[in-house]
Amino acid sequence: MILDRFRTTDQVAVVTGAGRGIGAATAIALAESGSDVVISSRTAGQLEEVAERVRATGRRALVVPADLSDTEAVAGLAHAAYDEFGRLDTVVNNVGGTIPNAFLDTTVDYLEEAFHFNVSTAHALSAAAVPLMLKGPDPSTGSGQRGQKSITCISSMMGRSAGRGYLAYGTAKAALAHWTRLAATDLAPRIRVNGIYVGSVMTSALEFVAGVPEMMDQLETKTPLGRVGEAEDIAAAVVYLSSRAGQYVTGKMLEVDGGIQAPNLELGLPDVTA
Repeated sequence: MILDRFRTTDQVAVVTGAGRGIGAATAIALAESGSDVVISSRTAGQLEEVAERVRATGRRALVVPADLSDTEAVAGLAHAAYDEFGRLDTVVNNVGGTIPNAFLDTTVDYLEEAFHFNVSTAHALSAAAVPLMLKGPDPSTGSGQRGQKSITCISSMMGRSAGRGYLAYGTAKAALAHWTRLAATDLAPRIRVNGIYVGSVMTSALEFVAGVPEMMDQLETKTPLGRVGEAEDIAAAVVYLSSRAGQYVTGKMLEVDGGIQAPNLELGLPDVTA
């Protein structure tokens, strides 16, 4: 049956930034589709709540609190998964983000920090994961096995469009998207690498906006589908890309953004002046 292709039974996944929002929803969705998961973020309490929901599906969860801006810590998640579960099939590079900033307030250090948190962390985890993922069965031993290992990167629609105040964030997310395309070429055919251009999703990052009716109205009316996204919208896309349903997809950026073609929230930053 076609729904069987969306199962990830007995696979093992690592999800970063999994204490809440998209990461938490993704970890739970992968568990519901059959995966054991390694989840990591800074806050142990949040991770334990997610782990309880994972275990309620009948799957196993390994909680690893860590500062994921530390590339050694994030790389260690791959080894933690393999040591605990004896295999590694799926990596979801979800951790990232950068606060918007005016151009003249965007220092070189700020730009480099954005690149590090959004791109370097994804590379560190993926580079550590690949040798462990390749320890799985040779894809030539059976039909349908090629490309069953998967890396998914969570980018943003700001990585493909322009909006005032998003220079550091948009540049980093654009770099992550192109990293995805290049990594897919390097790792084919054994490992598929894809990404998601995420639109406005109701996570903690939008808590302030949610409390300002005028800003929420702008987000919704400027989105063709007329609403802000849910974390589960992105999680469902990750399950697709991680499962056999997406086995013929690599090097692609899936747009899960409600149909927006331009930023749907103006930050109100003034023109630069002398």
